[in-house]
Amino acid sequence: MPHILIVEDEAAIADTLIFALQSEGFTTTWMSLAEQALTEQQRNPADLLILDVGLPDISGFEACKRLRRFSEVPVIFLTARSEEIDRVVGLEIGADDYVVKPFSPREVAARVKVILKRMAPRDLPAASSTNVPFQLDVDRVQIHYHGQLLSLTRHEFRLLQSLLAQPERVFSREQLLDGLGVAADVGYERTIDSHIKSLRAKLRQVSADAEPIQTHRGLGYSYSPRHA
Repeated sequence: MPHILIVEDEAAIADTLIFALQSEGFTTTWMSLAEQALTEQQRNPADLLILDVGLPDISGFEACKRLRRFSEVPVIFLTARSEEIDRVVGLEIGADDYVVKPFSPREVAARVKVILKRMAPRDLPAASSTNVPFQLDVDRVQIHYHGQLLSLTRHEFRLLQSLLAQPERVFSREQLLDGLGVAADVGYERTIDSHIKSLRAKLRQVSADAEPIQTHRGLGYSYSPRHA
């Protein structure tokens, strides 16, 4: 069964989440401090983290930044904040979902199931060998560009994989979010722009003049072999 690490300093909230998740067949570990949870994730990796933003030692945002240095495990933020900017920042940092308190524990459990299902290996079409200068290795989760291995996050890999699989096809932001395993109903398709910006910067480090990822204003993005 998938294992969920809950990082929440309010015992009552943690208890309701534990009950809801265990009722769905998940195993759980509860911790109240971010530093402790980061150490635990390095030692015994969980399949998904539920991370409160307002923790007593460091913020959930800072904890997620540190987490992303060594892990691409899915993250759901819990927060009392409802401002859109906070949600966008959380998603851009690398979260997969964002739940505002008060919430239904059963809804959180359902979101966990959806994210884990989306993150499960899928038979996505691989880029063909003719997609030079890119070489895609799905088993190793690696992409080489002009012979150089790209240092990609989980989101960047899946984003580039989706684009390479169908050259010249224009993907909407919602379609790309779905390919990343991020719930489209979160409503923050613009976070794709942040991932595209980061991905382009890494590609330019290899080939400064190439523009393999094309922007289609008002529509989305595509991969163009002609500009690679």
